[in-house]
Amino acid sequence: MLVASAAASGSGPALWMVLPFLLLLACIALMPFVAKHWWERHYPKVSAGLGALTVAFYLLLVKAPDRMVHTGFEYVSFIVLIGSLFVVSGGIHIRVKGESTPAMNCVFLAVGAVLANLVGTTGASMLLIRPWIRMNQYRVTAYHIVFFIFVVSNIGGCLTPVGDPPLFLGYLKGVPFWWVLERCFQGWLVGVGLVIGVFGVIDAIHYRKAPKSVREEKTHEETWAFEGAHNLLWLGLVLFAVFLKPGIREGLMVAAAIGAYLTTRPAVRHSNDFSFGPIKEVAWLFAGIFATMVPALHYLELHAEEFGVDTEMEFFWFTGALSSVLDNAPTYLTFLAAALGHHGLSIDRLADIQKFVAEHDHHLIAISMGAVFFGAMTYIGNGPNFMVKAIAEQSKVRVPSFFGYIFKFSLPVLVPVFFVIGLLFFSRWRVF
Repeated sequence: MLVASAAASGSGPALWMVLPFLLLLACIALMPFVAKHWWERHYPKVSAGLGALTVAFYLLLVKAPDRMVHTGFEYVSFIVLIGSLFVVSGGIHIRVKGESTPAMNCVFLAVGAVLANLVGTTGASMLLIRPWIRMNQYRVTAYHIVFFIFVVSNIGGCLTPVGDPPLFLGYLKGVPFWWVLERCFQGWLVGVGLVIGVFGVIDAIHYRKAPKSVREEKTHEETWAFEGAHNLLWLGLVLFAVFLKPGIREGLMVAAAIGAYLTTRPAVRHSNDFSFGPIKEVAWLFAGIFATMVPALHYLELHAEEFGVDTEMEFFWFTGALSSVLDNAPTYLTFLAAALGHHGLSIDRLADIQKFVAEHDHHLIAISMGAVFFGAMTYIGNGPNFMVKAIAEQSKVRVPSFFGYIFKFSLPVLVPVFFVIGLLFFSRWRVF
């Protein structure tokens, strides 16, 4: 009956078609515990198989191949951007000698949050994760990686369209380039400040437990050196390409990656423990994620108004909650379209976007901050998250599991922070 209903309607997916997406998430979360070695060998087959199953649904039942084609192009753009930044940053070696203090770590995260708006959360994550691990090498542990993901890979990139993909899509739809900086700066400052503050307390406690040689001797020896500086030019080329037309954009990114790889001394990549393993894992898993999440996003698009979301607080939490497990870029567009629809406006008309920004900008602030901030809630909430995890594991750092990340870190740390942000910015008692 369900299959017949879906095929007959031809207007959208049945809710049961979300099952491959849920199964893939369950595999990512559980298989490393249940059958680790089997999963390491066969995760590409599982991801590709579940993705192919969803593609078949759309070709044979929903009869909407255009959605899968569009998603395919989005995936190619995503993996080319992630991959090119990974290769280019792999040729930049920031050599650190000594052990960082909690204060220095907090400054580093703050600098990373600012940098994320200039080179994107992906660029900043790829550039800084290796030196972050090195500067804490004598005591690096799971919370160092998790808070790096919180700040540098997600919350930090909320001030420019370059910072995170949802904001770039908003810019393409007509949101002014500097609007995010002007209207989200206070929320960014509160979010980044609170998360770094929590990290500082945790890091100070662990630092006191470190051996005396680490606390007193190593910190005085801290020195920095920079190798592969020419790759900053290739990095700039990748960022420039973001603003070009599709096709040209991806071609230029690939060219930059090849240029960086060929012009970097192998010794520099060796110093970074560079290999293509992390990008391979991200490419396979996100191929399945991109394909299987299409029914969820399509269903949400068709039924968004049924959720009764109309207040700023609701837009913040609903956009955020779904951005935690779905791609935050299309989730942002879905709720932006819903918010525009509440006021009789269309997301496809520039004049309507401009009117919405001028008259209902607090709704847009809620959607923007929800999409960017909540990407930190899970490993799959934003592309750089999984990449940082893979690089940390390659560097022999013990990182939390999928559920460990959520229950030990994001729920107890981020949810209270987001509650404060919601209260300050989107409630009836807001002060901003």
